[in-house]
Amino acid sequence: MPLEILFVLVVGGIAGITLLLHMTGKSRLHLLTSETAPDQWLRHFPEDVVIDVTVAHDGHAALVRTEAGAGLLWSLGADTVARHLRDFDWLETSDGFEVLFHDFSTPRAIIHLDETERQHWQHLMDPE
Repeated sequence: MPLEILFVLVVGGIAGITLLLHMTGKSRLHLLTSETAPDQWLRHFPEDVVIDVTVAHDGHAALVRTEAGAGLLWSLGADTVARHLRDFDWLETSDGFEVLFHDFSTPRAIIHLDETERQHWQHLMDPE
């Protein structure tokens, strides 16, 4: 098969799959609620005991408190990502926080918060 035809088939196939996933709603961000966030956290860390969950107003992030400490759960496409807040830094942005993990597998997370949420989350995330 000529390389030009193979190139068109590969690019067309990838574009078709992307369009199909978008049209079926698989590209929407996962929405978290106070009921679903603990289940999502336990899917990532089944040994943890969830004490409290604070969900952002946009539903795309949650601050989870467990017996072992705090953790961050956020939407990444149609799935979620969860990390314990152990070795991290955070920077304030104009619309929330940027959490910088000292882990190459999850370098950062951008959390969108309004001003009231930002102060509350800052208080909950502050280790001191």
